[in-house]
Amino acid sequence: MAIVVERNPASFRTLDEQSIRDHLLLQLNGHYEGAATGETFNGVGRTDILIRVEDRNIFIAECKFWDGPKKFQEAIDQLFDRYLTWRDCKCAVIMFNRQSNSSAVARKMHEVMVAHKGHRKSVSVDADKGSRYVFVKESDPGRDIIVTTLLFDVPGQV
Repeated sequence: MAIVVERNPASFRTLDEQSIRDHLLLQLNGHYEGAATGETFNGVGRTDILIRVEDRNIFIAECKFWDGPKKFQEAIDQLFDRYLTWRDCKCAVIMFNRQSNSSAVARKMHEVMVAHKGHRKSVSVDADKGSRYVFVKESDPGRDIIVTTLLFDVPGQV
């Protein structure tokens, strides 16, 4: 999907976070046969993307526009503190970048991830394909949670 966004800048230039998320949901629902939903209640809030199969959450994601490391940290905390229940173990933070230098943004994202109190190990670090990490929640340090970070280079307004 990141490549689709980058190859069709005119289609995404004016879209807000929810509209880009809806494009992601279209693709996910093609694969998961309608099981991907947006703004769905889970935990103590509404998560941007939730995929539920056979009454089990298999994936939860939070989408944000990049606005610096502090806001990225807040997005991670929002995902962990509000949306993940103890059964949820696969999630993602999806960042849309309208600023220049996505490589620098990817490096900053990685720095924030490894500095986070819940970080246990980095599984793979790849700005192009998404990076994967193993985290734990303070409230349940015995349960590993796979966190993927995805960076979309979204064209800005002209």
